[in-house]
Amino acid sequence: MKILLVDDDKDILEILSYNLKNEGYQIETARDGVIALEKAIIFIPDLILLDVMMPNMDGIECCMKLRSMPEMKDVIITFLTARSEDYSQIAGLESGADDYIAKPVKPKVLITKVQSLLRRNKRNFIIKFSDIIIDKEKHRVLKNGVEIKFAKKEFDLLCLLFSDRGRLFKREEIMRKVWGTESFVGDRTIDVHIRKLRQKLGENLISTIKGVGYQINE
Repeated sequence: MKILLVDDDKDILEILSYNLKNEGYQIETARDGVIALEKAIIFIPDLILLDVMMPNMDGIECCMKLRSMPEMKDVIITFLTARSEDYSQIAGLESGADDYIAKPVKPKVLITKVQSLLRRNKRNFIIKFSDIIIDKEKHRVLKNGVEIKFAKKEFDLLCLLFSDRGRLFKREEIMRKVWGTESFVGDRTIDVHIRKLRQKLGENLISTIKGVGYQINE
């Protein structure tokens, strides 16, 4: 999952980035609304944590501009507000935000809140690419409208590769995220599962970078 953090306070960005990266999230940061807009359109985050009071462009205006972009219509936007900023919370929700988090916030509370916010985003459960539809919640894969059966690890591997299409996933990361601590997994396990994915969905779907890893072809 990808999160864009927007706050003019460098220390807050560092603290939030550190804790969220430790939970496995991909993080981008911005220190004002103008930079946030530029980064959002490139990064396409799943969640934006947006400060209200910032230079150049405040969070309210930034949120309104984000919501006007078709690419941002499904992104969860949550304001970071000081506890005294009741007016900002109301204005923030009226500008298109989904929720707000009061500052200061403890790291564990923030992580719990982020996890809850991301569960709201149904976009995370449905992946569409070309003639392929992956429903993560129902554990279903359709190709040209026909359901194709996958074993659990095949499905988990497919979802991982599609979580960031075009990105090269290294073998070590794939092994860690799909198989975890399963000690009986052999060196050729990933190769076997990749071959099965290609057989079921098309030989040209996945590229191999020899000795490094795999990626979905855009």
